Amino acid sequence: MFGQYFYHSKTKKAVAIFGRLFNNLYVLRANSAGQVISQIKVPLAYAPKNKFLDRIRSNPSLTDDTEVAIKLPRMSFEITSIAYDAARQLAKVGNFNTTSLAGTTNKRQKFFNPVPYTITFQLNIFAKSQDDALQVVEQILPTFNPQYALTISPFAAEYPTFKEDIQIVINGVSFSDDFEGAVEQRRTIIYSLDFEMKLSYHGPISDTSVIRKSTANVFDIKAGLNDSDLQLETIAVTPNPTTVFGLEDSDFGFSTAITGILGEPNTSFTFSGYVDSDYVSN
Repeated sequence: MFGQYFYHSKTKKAVAIFGRLFNNLYVLRANSAGQVISQIKVPLAYAPKNKFLDRIRSNPSLTDDTEVAIKLPRMSFEITSIAYDAARQLAKVGNFNTTSLAGTTNKRQKFFNPVPYTITFQLNIFAKSQDDALQVVEQILPTFNPQYALTISPFAAEYPTFKEDIQIVINGVSFSDDFEGAVEQRRTIIYSLDFEMKLSYHGPISDTSVIRKSTANVFDIKAGLNDSDLQLETIAVTPNPTTVFGLEDSDFGFSTAITGILGEPNTSFTFSGYVDSDYVSN
């Protein structure tokens, strides 16, 4: 129904980009004298909050009934919603073009303006003490004011020079502490940070031909017999040289050929030259 198959992995890339922001956080633990006695890198995984809580509280073995709780602190994140963002929508007919296709000067690639969407992420920080949790939170909050901008290359192969800016905005922080549970229940402190990522989804990249000639016919309206239109001249514009392609910084021009009637029937002329220099008559 939709035609051409395409897949740009934009959602997959968005998850990888978001996770990479928080994959290098540490928690330091010190003794009463203030000396650091250990340093822990906080693990990060993509997982729903509730499922992750089940793993924290108990992790049954497949071979026996022994239950081993996973270590804290730990972080997880997940996508909670994807919504259309009408405020960032550009003109739908706008498009981007490559300079050329490999091995040819008669074809080009293009794609139209993307469709903007907002992806909502939730980052959860699990810890067994407030100090561990707050160390992680305070390493994150100063980075977002309230947004953080990233620049990516969404089409590194087809468009190596095409860049896209992505805004990640923090919306709020909430926390919970289940210390009021049963004595045998393990205490878990959870900080939840909500983010919005301003992402754009691109359509298929299509192959189109390069325009090599533009022709315009000039008429005198109702000047002919029976009020028909009388053709006066034909204007044809071609690049010079005709094989030029993808040389935006070069000084090539365009040749213009004008063929038409000069006062008397069956009299024609041709006029050509560069558009960026003085015309020279043939």
